[in-house]
Amino acid sequence: MSAPKIVEGVFAINKPKSISSAQVLRDVQHAFDPSNLFAPWLHSERIRRGQEPSSQRQRRKNKRIQVKVGHGGTLDPMATGVLIVGVGQGTKHLHSFLSCTKTYEATVLFGAATDTYDVLGKILSKAPYAHVTRTVVEEALNKFRGPITQRPPLYSALRMDGKRLYEYAREGKEIPREIEERPVTTESIDIREWLPGGSHKYAWPDGEAAKEEKDVADKVLHLGNTRDEAQSASNPSDANDNHGRKRRRDSEAEDDELITENPAAKRQEMSPEPVMSGALPEDPEVVEGGSSAGLDSKTGTKSGLKEQAEGDGPPAVKLSMTVTSGFYVRSLCHDLGQAVGSLGIMSELVRTRQAGFLLGRNVLEYEDLSKGEDVWAPKVEHMLDEWKKKLASRPDDERPTGEEPGQSA
Repeated sequence: MSAPKIVEGVFAINKPKSISSAQVLRDVQHAFDPSNLFAPWLHSERIRRGQEPSSQRQRRKNKRIQVKVGHGGTLDPMATGVLIVGVGQGTKHLHSFLSCTKTYEATVLFGAATDTYDVLGKILSKAPYAHVTRTVVEEALNKFRGPITQRPPLYSALRMDGKRLYEYAREGKEIPREIEERPVTTESIDIREWLPGGSHKYAWPDGEAAKEEKDVADKVLHLGNTRDEAQSASNPSDANDNHGRKRRRDSEAEDDELITENPAAKRQEMSPEPVMSGALPEDPEVVEGGSSAGLDSKTGTKSGLKEQAEGDGPPAVKLSMTVTSGFYVRSLCHDLGQAVGSLGIMSELVRTRQAGFLLGRNVLEYEDLSKGEDVWAPKVEHMLDEWKKKLASRPDDERPTGEEPGQSA
C-alpha cells in the first residue's frame, strides 16, 4: 500500500478588498487544518516533531500543530488580487517572490493628497485639477518609465534610525531627516481608461488631517510647492508671487536639512521588511481632527479650488503597470499628481500578476474557501502540483532557498 500523498508547495489566491493579507492566511489555515487533503501533511509533521530533541519539544509544548502557511508579499487591505501562498516546504521558497516583477492596475484620483497616499488616509491638501487632461497625464507618464527613483510613503514599514516610518507618522513626530529615494524600475506603464470628472465612482476621503499632522507632513512631502505650482497653472497672474514664496520656502527647507541631518545616522541604511508595492502596516492608526489649512488668506476659500466647486468633480485615470521589487504604487500615484501640476491619491489597486501567477488563470478565488473542500481542494492540489513540476524543471542553482518571509504556523 502506497504512502498517503503529502501536498505542499506554492499557489496563489485572489485577496478580496478590506481584509489584510494576514487575515487571508488565517482563513486559508482555517480551511486547510481539518481537511482530508492536508491530513497526511499534519500526520507527517507530528512524527517529525516527535523526533525533535526534548528541549525543542518543550518549547513547542503548548503549540497546536497547524498547516504551515506563509505569503510571498503583502497587499494593502484596500487592494485585491494575486497573493502568493506557501504551504509546508513551499514557505522556504517565498523569498524568491519578493524580488520578481509584478503587474498592477491602479486608479489615481486627482486634486488631493493624503497622509497615506490613498483614499484610506486623511486629506493633507487640495489642489486645482481642471487643467488635468488625458493628454497631460500621458505626457507626464514618460517621466515614470524605465529606471526611476522613488520616495517611499511616510506610512510605510521602512526603518529610519531603528524606528518604522509609520510609527513617526502615527505619533505626529517629524522624521529625523528626509526619506531617501530608492532606485526602482517601471518596465511598462500605460493608461487603461481615462475617467473625466463626474463619470466615475471615486471620491476624496471625508476626513481631514489636523493642523499639526499637516505641518509635519508638509515638511516631508513639500505639498506647499505643489499647491503653488498648481495655482500658477490655473492663475498665471499669480506666478511671480508664488515663485517668490517658493524660493523662500526652499531656502528654509535647506536650513532645516542642515539642522536635522545626522551624518552618523545617515550611514545607517533604512532596512525594509519584505513588504510589497503599495503595502501599509495593518490597521494604521490615525489621529482624529480637522483644520482649515490651505485656505486663501483673502477669501477664506481653498486656493485655486473655488472655481471648481460647481464642476463635475476631479478626474481619475486607470493605469496598468509592470514594476520591479520595492516599487510603491501609492508613491507613483502621489508623484503623478504632482507631475501634472495637481495632487493625486490611489483610489483602487489590483495586483493582476506576480511571477507566473496570473489573475483569472491560475489563482484560487477567495470565495472558494467557504464553498467546502470539494470545491477548493482539487484546485489547490493542482496548483501545488504544477508549481512542483516547474520547480523540478529548473536548474539546481536557480532553485531558491533560505528564509521564510510572511510565515504563519
